[in-house]
Amino acid sequence: MRALIIEDNQDITANLYAFLEPLGYRLDCAASGAAGLERATGGGFDVIVLDVMLPGMDGLTLCRTLRERYGDPTPILMLTARDTVADRVAGLDCGADDYLIKPFSMKELDARLRALVRRAQGRQARTALRWEDVELDPAAHSAHRSGLPLRLSPTGFVILETLLRAAPGIVPRAELEEAIWGDSPPDSDALRTHIHDLRQKLDKPFSTPLLKTIPHVGYALTKHA
Repeated sequence: MRALIIEDNQDITANLYAFLEPLGYRLDCAASGAAGLERATGGGFDVIVLDVMLPGMDGLTLCRTLRERYGDPTPILMLTARDTVADRVAGLDCGADDYLIKPFSMKELDARLRALVRRAQGRQARTALRWEDVELDPAAHSAHRSGLPLRLSPTGFVILETLLRAAPGIVPRAELEEAIWGDSPPDSDALRTHIHDLRQKLDKPFSTPLLKTIPHVGYALTKHA
């Protein structure tokens, strides 16, 4: 699970890393609203832990900006020291999915994060994914570009679905390998072969390429020029 922590208290951030990383979380962090917005809009996170009180842009404004300006559906768990009903309602009204009041139990935080991601994955599994002129329907296991069917291999379908869920963010090579092969990726450079095959079907028949290689990092879907 990839989680973004937007929290200006370094002690809290350090405690979150110490507790969540051994559980298998892959974490990134930001200590201000502006930095958090930049990282969040880069895409690729499964869940966001967001503090209300941040320097510069506060957490409520950041959450509302992600939802309204960017249409970002990533689940957001808000951390707040304010425990009135009005404060909690304000957080939910700006687009947060859940909240925890400081101080909080790390075990409860983990449980709530996992529940948020499960619900989001359930919604995603039923929802068609779209980027530019590409559409992928996980339920029907079908993919199209400009209305034309893309005849993808099962692995190509997994790669495209992973890229679409992160678009326009970059998906690291290791994350793609995990999506395809789990914890046992092949020793050979099999991913490059599958990317080449996907590019032949996704880009070659069309005038505008979408699949971009970011050297030494990973892959992403770009916008039309």
